[in-house]
Amino acid sequence: MKERLDYKKASPGAFGAMLGLEKYVRQSGLEQPLLELVKMRVSQINGCAYCLDMHSKDARAAGETEQRLYVLPAWRETDFYTERERAALAWAEALTLLAGREVSDELYEQVHRQFDDKAIVDLTLAVIAINSWNRLAIPFRAEAGIYQPAAAHAK
Repeated sequence: MKERLDYKKASPGAFGAMLGLEKYVRQSGLEQPLLELVKMRVSQINGCAYCLDMHSKDARAAGETEQRLYVLPAWRETDFYTERERAALAWAEALTLLAGREVSDELYEQVHRQFDDKAIVDLTLAVIAINSWNRLAIPFRAEAGIYQPAAAHAK
């Protein structure tokens, strides 16, 4: 699909603010493989081709397996993911599908068993960030397929 608008150029200040949030999340102490799984799952729910392309490449560059990426939409049906990853994925889904739904006490307790208070806030910010990126990429039709992970840039 043809890109409608280059949001980076149209509003550099807004793009810079988003990059600031992304930088915070990356430096928060949450594991990169966990963050990539969360970004992939949220982008699957939202149907963001650009972000799926980007984060599948970043996940593989960080050592993620093809099998876990392929099965991610059905993560509840496998034992491929750790309890920490499962809690993060459940949290990410609940926050992404928030409209008209409650985030249950049971889910909060599941997440709190795996993450301390700071990490829960940071994980929540990671979910907010990827949902926001999806909401920029989808309506403006960011071009999928052109992204290269940082490791590929160095080659």
